[in-house]
Formats: sequence, C-alpha cells, structure tokens
Amino acid sequence: MADHNHTPATFSHERIETSNFLMIVLILLAVAVGGLVEIVPLFFQHSTTEPVPGLKPYTPLQLAGRDIYIREGCYGCHSQMIRPFRAETLRYGHYSVAGEFVYDHPFQWGSKRTGPDLQRVGGKYSDDWHRAHMHNPRDVVPESNMPAYPWLENTKLDPDSIAPRMKALRVVGVPYTDDEIKAAAEDVKGKTELDALIAYLQVLGTSVK
Repeated sequence: MADHNHTPATFSHERIETSNFLMIVLILLAVAVGGLVEIVPLFFQHSTTEPVPGLKPYTPLQLAGRDIYIREGCYGCHSQMIRPFRAETLRYGHYSVAGEFVYDHPFQWGSKRTGPDLQRVGGKYSDDWHRAHMHNPRDVVPESNMPAYPWLENTKLDPDSIAPRMKALRVVGVPYTDDEIKAAAEDVKGKTELDALIAYLQVLGTSVK
C-alpha cells in the first residue's frame, strides 16, 4: 500500500540538509527576498530620500575634508549614527535621521565607538581646538589613544581634483551647479588637508538641532 504521508524526496528536509548546493541556493533566495522586502520600500519614503530642511551639499573644502576623513580611516573608530536611545541622545544630541545623509555617497553610518560619535560634533569645538587635536590629541584630551595626524597641516590640497568629484556626485543626485563646480578649484586653492578636514568636521550634524 502506498504511503500517502511520505514527503517527496525533492522537498524533504533531509534532501535540503544533505545537499550543500541546494542549501546555499535556498539561503541566498531567502536573504534576497528578505533584503528586497526591507530595502525597496525605503526608496519610496520621503523620510529617506528627501533632505532635511536646511541641508546643503558640501562645499568644495568640506567635500575634500570628507574624502580625507575616509582616506585616514576615521570611520574605523568614530561612528556617525546616534541611535534613538536615551543614553545616546543625552550624550550626543538628536538621533540621526536618513535625511541628513542624502548627499553622502557613501554615507558614514556605523556603530563603532572606540572614540566618541562625531555626528553632532559640528560647532562643538573651535577650529583651533580641532587643529590642536589633530596635531597631538593628548594636548586637549589627555586620555585619548587616537594617533596624531601632523602631516595634514603640511599637505596642500590639489585644486584640480575637486571639480571632477563634484561632477561625479552630481550624476548621483547632489545638486551642484555649473558655477559651483567651476569655482571649486579657486575655493580650495592654498588650503591644507587639515583645513579641509576641520571644515568637514565643523559641518557634521548642523542641519538638525
């Protein structure tokens, strides 16, 4: 007599669990479907695609500073994402919202906190404080284990490299005008990498109070 309760071998747990190929395919399928369900709706939400009121694209100097921030690996110890928890908002300020980062490609969200979160650091300290901090962090924060970055003060920016970056960002939606791109080289002429990094840090989080 036929066993009508027997599960066909092609769909049984045993078949899936004993086939590496089938297990990998099904895991990838599950992850892909789950990812699409979570991610696709974000492309249609104003809160994630529209800039917050007052947000402006980075100036040429700030943009150069952001590239230096990434190049030097600052994101490896400092997050730019204040989570909506009381302990974090009391220490750092308003929690991060997606609309602050619509002009960031790629954005620098992360929860790594070897050092403090930097999302609301803009305006918190003077330019001179940041300059001293980069030259020797322990001069202003004695317990700091951050390395010094003295070469930034002696390295001039390349003015001709800024406009191509702005043009590339305009392709992905950052509203730079032709006049802003044309003036970019003059805006950073004679500036150092330290000037640029400080300009970037001083604008972080200032669009949301």
